[in-house]
Amino acid sequence: MKNIQAVTFFDLDGTLLDHKSQITPEITNAIQALKNNNILPLIATGRTVVEIEHIMKASGIDSAIVMNGQFIQVEGKKVYSDEFTYEECLKMYEQVKSLGHELSFYNDQQIWCSGHNDIVTNAYAFIHSQAPVIDHSSLKDKTVNMMLVLSEDGDEHYLKHFPEMTFYRNGPYSIDTVRKGVSKGTGVQNLFKTLDLPNVPTFAFGDGINDLALFEACDNKIAMGNARKELKERSSFITKKNTEGGIVHALKHFDLI
Repeated sequence: MKNIQAVTFFDLDGTLLDHKSQITPEITNAIQALKNNNILPLIATGRTVVEIEHIMKASGIDSAIVMNGQFIQVEGKKVYSDEFTYEECLKMYEQVKSLGHELSFYNDQQIWCSGHNDIVTNAYAFIHSQAPVIDHSSLKDKTVNMMLVLSEDGDEHYLKHFPEMTFYRNGPYSIDTVRKGVSKGTGVQNLFKTLDLPNVPTFAFGDGINDLALFEACDNKIAMGNARKELKERSSFITKKNTEGGIVHALKHFDLI
């Protein structure tokens, strides 16, 4: 996209998606209107590309900051990738197994996990998805951008044993695991650095704790009506709920569409 006038960043669950984790026709139309106005829309999520391909297709958004900032693609092309070493993955795997938990590994093309149990099933059902395949083959030749600890507890243990990593518990059954300091906010910064984008207004849309860093990195901070209190307190505008047309309402409020 040339002559970019602004950049918008959309969280998914509780923000861009409806109560069934789907894209509505109103959202698709709004995204097209943004593009017509030379505004670049991006998804900003803890998920990876392969998980959101159907969402990107339905919405018309082909740019994304995924895995909480570990990977960025713009108009379908990779522009940034932060990857874990084999040693880091192995250390995490050993600690996870020692606590009786399971672990999923992510890159932009695939997801695989260390095993299946009820918590794994519940974690993926929570985002209306299927548990990934089990793969016990060596990690040495695999790219890993993010790990997902599948557990209902152990948060303090992981914080203590992995000070070099950042953990985001975004649900009752799982913890997103990325490199220390990496966030949706650093994803925004790396996007502008990598593409040498002009100094244009930025708009962040979110509802959860892992959107705080996204808010900090953007000029305009839009909290959904259903957002966490912490996010609303740091917002510059509170829109309607995601199930009540909140995205379209906010885009019109800021004269983006």
